This record gives sequence, structure tokens and C-alpha cells, in this order.
Amino acid sequence: MLTSSDSLKSRKELDAELGGAARAWLDEALAEAAHDAARAPAASGTPHPEASPYASPSWELRFAAAGRHCRQENADSVRSLLLVEARAPLSSVTRLYEQGTAAERRAVLLTLHLLDLGDTALPLIEHALRANDTRLVAAAVGPYAADHLDPHAWRHAVLKCLFTEVPVTAVARLDDRARGDAELARMLSDFAAERTAAGRPVPEDLRTVLALTAPADEGGHPAGPTAAPAAPAPTEES
Repeated sequence: MLTSSDSLKSRKELDAELGGAARAWLDEALAEAAHDAARAPAASGTPHPEASPYASPSWELRFAAAGRHCRQENADSVRSLLLVEARAPLSSVTRLYEQGTAAERRAVLLTLHLLDLGDTALPLIEHALRANDTRLVAAAVGPYAADHLDPHAWRHAVLKCLFTEVPVTAVARLDDRARGDAELARMLSDFAAERTAAGRPVPEDLRTVLALTAPADEGGHPAGPTAAPAAPAPTEES
């Protein structure tokens, strides 16, 4: 299942779906997260003076148990709510990502844009984009990546989606960032030519993104789409 940040459920939506025991568990988990946030010092990521540097806040333990208590289909949403309620610092976000399962890592990636982290969480995005897990790749190209990845890294993220067959609809602000990007158009055309030369089909998503790279005309409208290389004509030997 490829989950995007747009599919995360609100607390109200979760309350409507969860049974009494699950709602009670979520109430307690969010209260613990809010309590931890209220105790946080002004400097984000700095541990509480009285806290052991080796101890994890109780809400982080809840993070891992979200699927068990609130059902797996709600786990991303519950984990996202916990991160937001705790105003999770980089230390917590990094720990949950590095120690988490693929599902827990996905929830972290889906929530980064809702946390006050600036660009400090980019290493998590970069790690996910090096993975071959399409769930992580899809989560990594969300709003946080759109806001913070530099042009070079963002172009390679788009290519990663094409390589791994992650739908480009997962790429946040694709229209905005691709428009007029001549270097992305070149990379896409090269990729399409390689596929064609190898006798492999050019993904339709590649044609979609390539069309978006056309610069806007004087009226602010995208110019006509750039054509991907056509498949070679069959020969007698083929």
C-alpha cells in the first residue's frame, strides 16, 4: 500500500472509526505526547534536564504499538497525530525512524512537513530514497521533500519514482517544481532513450512529467509537451 500525506485521517475521523477501547488508548497516548511537549525546553531537540539521555518518552513506545491498538489501516494516522501532538524534535524523529519498522518509518516521513524541523530531517528523506521499498519512496517525495530538497536531489527523487514504478502522483508539488526545468527534461529524455534502445516501454508517467517540464508561455500557461523518444521502427531482423 502506497500512502500519501493526503490520506492521513484527522482525530475526528479516527474517533468515528475506532471502538471504545481504541479511543481510550488513543486519548492516553495523545495526552502523554502533549505532556512531553509541554515539558520540552525552548531549544528543540534538547533533552529535559531531569531525563536520562538513554530513556525514550512514553509516547514513543505508543508509536510502535499504534497498529496493534488502533488497527493497521489507522496506524499511519495515529502515529502522525502522536508526532504532531508531541511536537517531536529531531532526536525523537530520528530515533523512531532508525529503530522503526518500514511502516513506522513511513509514518515519520509522512509527517515531517507538519513538524518544526526546518531542513534538519533531510537525511531521513535521503535514506528513504536510497531504499528499494516503494512505500518509503512514495512517502519520501511528499511535501517535506518538495519544500527542502535541492533541485539536483529532487530531480533524482522523481527518477527514483520512475525506476521503482511509484506513481508520480505521489510527488508533492510536481507541477510547480517540474515546470520549466530543462535539466529534468534532459534527464527524462535520456532515461526514455535508454528504455527505448533496450526495447523496453517508456512509462506513461515519464511522458506526464516530461510534459510538465515545458516552460510557461507568455500568458503563464504551460507550453506544448515535449515528446519522449519514439520506439524504433521494426527491422527485418526483428
